[in-house]
Amino acid sequence: MTAPTPTGVPASAVVPPRRRPYAAVFRALLCAAAVTGIVIDLTIGDPLVVPVYFTIQSNALLALTLGWSAVRAWKGRPPLSPRLTGGALLFIVITGLVYHLILANDSSGFSMTGDPEHTITGWRTVSNQLLHTVTPIGAVLEWLLFTAPGGLLFRYAAQWLLYPAAYLAFALVRGAALDPGAEARYPYPFLDAARHGYAGIATNALVLGLVFYSLALALVALDHVRPHLRGRENRISPTRAGGLK
Repeated sequence: MTAPTPTGVPASAVVPPRRRPYAAVFRALLCAAAVTGIVIDLTIGDPLVVPVYFTIQSNALLALTLGWSAVRAWKGRPPLSPRLTGGALLFIVITGLVYHLILANDSSGFSMTGDPEHTITGWRTVSNQLLHTVTPIGAVLEWLLFTAPGGLLFRYAAQWLLYPAAYLAFALVRGAALDPGAEARYPYPFLDAARHGYAGIATNALVLGLVFYSLALALVALDHVRPHLRGRENRISPTRAGGLK
């Protein structure tokens, strides 16, 4: 039963649910892309090692967020908290940028393209493009096209960095606990304490942390100046309902 307003009028009579099928479909397709990439990696790789990667974790979070958002948009329910959706967006953008600018860049000093353990062929090429290119670009488009601007707050930027910091701690503790020859002992070259030492890892983490924080701040700032591409909405009554607009 719909809860009444203070005047005794049901809330749905004042602000009727507004279904957003286009947003729901776009989010569902993007969710499917992330899930497909994850399933491929789990199928062709070690299912105990694959979830260790930030790529898999950020795509899993994006899939959960988009899937939930798709259902709410289809049913005309309010959107998810910008703190959650903004964080998912930031993490998947980090995934795409780190991959293309660092891990797939031979001049970065941390490239994984020449590592036989990370050779990309066959189905791995499909999952690689889905998880590092399709989902980051799609998430940005979803944010620009189907998410109302102005919901992100600057205090969220520091809060979002708690997850990358926790991932750093997890990767280092896990690497220290594994044998030197273990698969993906350190998931990424810039986290390889055996090669760079903990001082080098601290430097890498500081530089990347500052870049991620700057990116988060830029995301929030852009959210406050970008236009509302869906235009102004009537939040009191539907179009042509008559009376108050």
